[in-house]
Amino acid sequence: MSRVLVPLANGFEEIEAINIIDVLRRGDIEVLVASLDENSAVKGAHGVSVLCDMQINDIVVDKLDMIVLPGGWGGTLALRDDETVQNILKEMDKKGKNIGAICAAPLVLHSAGVLKHNYTCYPTIEEQIREDGFDETKMVVEDGNIITSRGPATAICFALQIVKKLKGKEKYLSVKASLLADFCE
Repeated sequence: MSRVLVPLANGFEEIEAINIIDVLRRGDIEVLVASLDENSAVKGAHGVSVLCDMQINDIVVDKLDMIVLPGGWGGTLALRDDETVQNILKEMDKKGKNIGAICAAPLVLHSAGVLKHNYTCYPTIEEQIREDGFDETKMVVEDGNIITSRGPATAICFALQIVKKLKGKEKYLSVKASLLADFCE
């Protein structure tokens, strides 16, 4: 079974995190939700708290197939500034493992030096990354081992692309149909 890490920090975007976790689990992907500290409950940008399975310091990169970062400005800044998250991203990229980020979170990938040329993100965040390679026309952009997406309304399509990448087209189509997500490419 594929295993994906979703690290959460206070201020994460709830729609993105919950959609990612839910859709991946529907796709028979094991999702590990990790907090940055000893608190198991992490509060989102709009007051919704999520109980995490573990702490980020307990993660072993060799046991992961992918890491996916939800956005939300406060959560993004915390992930960007967390040394463990930055090290996990660098190690995963060095090993050619898959990395995903949505909304403001591509900024975290940029900070770690793992963001590839082509990407998308929440409008205006590209000004803090770089405009070259930024694509505002697509909900999801894939470049090598990196998948990025625009924001809350694209979270289901983003998660479905991850299912396709990790579990194949048949599982992707099955989950997409069950979600009535005909709007996703």
